[in-house]
Amino acid sequence: MITSNILLGENVYIEKSSSVNNVRIGDNTRIASSVNIFGSAKDLLEIGESCYIGPGCTLEGFNAKVQIGSNVSFAQNINLMSGSGPNGSKRLQNLFPLQKGEVTIGDHSWIGAGVIIMPHVTLGKFCIVAANSFVNKSFDDFSIIGGNPAKLIRTLTAEEIAKL
Repeated sequence: MITSNILLGENVYIEKSSSVNNVRIGDNTRIASSVNIFGSAKDLLEIGESCYIGPGCTLEGFNAKVQIGSNVSFAQNINLMSGSGPNGSKRLQNLFPLQKGEVTIGDHSWIGAGVIIMPHVTLGKFCIVAANSFVNKSFDDFSIIGGNPAKLIRTLTAEEIAKL
């Protein structure tokens, strides 16, 4: 369901079962089924050109700016959040206050299935994130990362970069 404050580029495809609100989506981007993408009226969640957002993903930008570069591929069931903290109990909220922070995913990055990306994270260009990783810190361009919490596995070699 497309609700309000949506800026769509050309040739954008959004499956009927997906919801988007307060978002800017670049040309030639595809949003698969059961995806939820929510920015804020103040900061539109931005998705670049030629991206793919796989089924079951949630991209939340209520609390801070979220920018996804161009040619980025998200596999299925990824959660990206600009805010994290407990709901409901005031005691828990006092103990663990809401953490808010921008999230940026660089151009040409690939995010594996089941990844969780927390606030205050920047992934550089050409990053690869292994499936089921928990990303709570930033990584430089050409990083291959994975784990819980995510760690640098290695950096793409000059030979690998030349093939990109």
